[in-house]
Amino acid sequence: MFTGLIETIGTVVSIMPSSEVVELTVQAPAIASELRLGDSVSLSGACNTVTFFDANSFKVQMMPETQARTKLGRLKTGSPVNLERAMRLDSRLDGHLVAGHVDGMASVSKIESLDKTKKIYFSAPEEILAGIVEKGSVTIDGVSLTVIDAERDFFSVGVIPTTLAETTLKDLKAGDVVNIETDMIGKYIKKFMEAAFCEKNGGEKVKNSLTWDKLTEYGWN
Repeated sequence: MFTGLIETIGTVVSIMPSSEVVELTVQAPAIASELRLGDSVSLSGACNTVTFFDANSFKVQMMPETQARTKLGRLKTGSPVNLERAMRLDSRLDGHLVAGHVDGMASVSKIESLDKTKKIYFSAPEEILAGIVEKGSVTIDGVSLTVIDAERDFFSVGVIPTTLAETTLKDLKAGDVVNIETDMIGKYIKKFMEAAFCEKNGGEKVKNSLTWDKLTEYGWN
């Protein structure tokens, strides 16, 4: 479990494919020496398990699912990644509850520079947009952010100077792909509503995902 508050930016220094997994070596002297084997670390929003560490770097192994569902499969040597170690239960919870289980990817459609801050617009698949609400929380490349606009075909967030300076979001440009994790609590609400609609629909499962069109179809105003 994570909070979406990035601790440091690491750099991918090695990518080693094998038969079933891809091993990444990430240079991260700010946190590497404090890691332990089996620790969970969020790499740009995707939870991975530490398989090796030393004073300057650590290694993780990516399953095919991680490579296919997240942008980690597109990383190259030299790519920067946002890093966060698993949260502690004896400390304050800033940000929001983040599982590190990426729901999918979105692409940057537009960036508005507002003096020292930025407003970033994203396009995403319908199933991702269905889980994003205005003023709700969303995790973008591991960063906890508050949604400004939540429309049927896009959403936007505002990024303050501190977040820009301390994360990879400062380097985003139109067309770039990011990892998205929607709000955990919202997912459970969506699951309960889908179950209710299934019962109302005579036991037939609501196909694919709960969307605005699906809500309208079942009488949601």
